[in-house]
Amino acid sequence: MAHYLVGDVQGCDAPLGRLLEKVGFSPSRDTLYLLGDLVNRGPASAAVLRRLMAYGDAAQCLLGNHDLSLLATAHGHRAPHRNDTMDDILRSPEREAMLDWLRHRPMALHAHGLLMVHGGVLPQWDLRQVLQLAGEVESVLRGPGLVDFLARMWGNQPDRWDDALAGADRLRVVVNALTRLRFCTPEGVMDLRASGGLHQAPPGTLAWFDVPDRRTAGVCIAFGHWSTLGYVRRPDVIGLDTGCVWGGCLSALRLDASGAGAHELLQENCEQAQAPGE
Repeated sequence: MAHYLVGDVQGCDAPLGRLLEKVGFSPSRDTLYLLGDLVNRGPASAAVLRRLMAYGDAAQCLLGNHDLSLLATAHGHRAPHRNDTMDDILRSPEREAMLDWLRHRPMALHAHGLLMVHGGVLPQWDLRQVLQLAGEVESVLRGPGLVDFLARMWGNQPDRWDDALAGADRLRVVVNALTRLRFCTPEGVMDLRASGGLHQAPPGTLAWFDVPDRRTAGVCIAFGHWSTLGYVRRPDVIGLDTGCVWGGCLSALRLDASGAGAHELLQENCEQAQAPGE
C-alpha cells in the first residue's frame, strides 16, 4: 500500500498516465492525493476526470482555482478565457456527472500528518480553522446554493481575514486563500495578482508559508498552484506544482509509511500545452 501526493495536472492526462505507470499505481491498493487544478490549459481535461472518477476513493482530489473556474463557466458565471481548454468537458455527454463529481471534492484535507490545500493558508488560521472554513465552502458547493455562490465567488476583496466576515465575503476570502494565495503581508493581507517566484514578491509581502508566527507552523502543509516556485521540500511545507502544462514535469511524492519524512520524489516530463505567460 502506497500513498502519493500529486501536483497540478491541469488536463495533462498522458503525463499523468505515464507517471502512474512508472510508480506502479494500483487503485485497489494505493491512494493518490491530488493537490487541485485537475483541469484546464492542458489538452485532455475530460480524460483526467474520467480517469480519476474511475479510481473511486483511491483518488482524493482537492479543488483548485481552475476546477472552480470550470464550475463557474458551466453555470454561466464566468466567461471562457481564450486559453481555456475545458470544452471537452462542457460538450461531453458526461458533463453533468463530471460537474457533480467535481463539486463534491474537498477544499482541504488532513491526512498522514499533512494539511493539503491547493493554494495557501492565511497566517491567522490554525489547522482546526482551516478545515472548518474549508468545510463551509464545501457545504455550499454541494448544496442548493451552488449557483448563487458561483456568481459571487471571484473577486479580490476583501483581501484579508476577519472573524466577523459573513456571507459571500467570508466565503470569497476562504476560496481565495485556499486556491489562489501565493503572497501576503505579515498581517495576512493577500496579494492575488503576483505570480512570480520568491524573488518577485510585491513590496511588503512574502510567501504565505514564510510569514512569521503563522498559526499552522506546527503542521506540514502540501500545496500546488505555484509553478514559478517549483518543487519545494522543507520540514514545514511541500510544494508540488512543477509546471506540467508549461512543459515542465508532473511530480508525485511517495509518502514514507514510517513517518520519518524520507519521502520519495517521482517525476514525469510533460509535453508543453501552454506557452509561458499564457
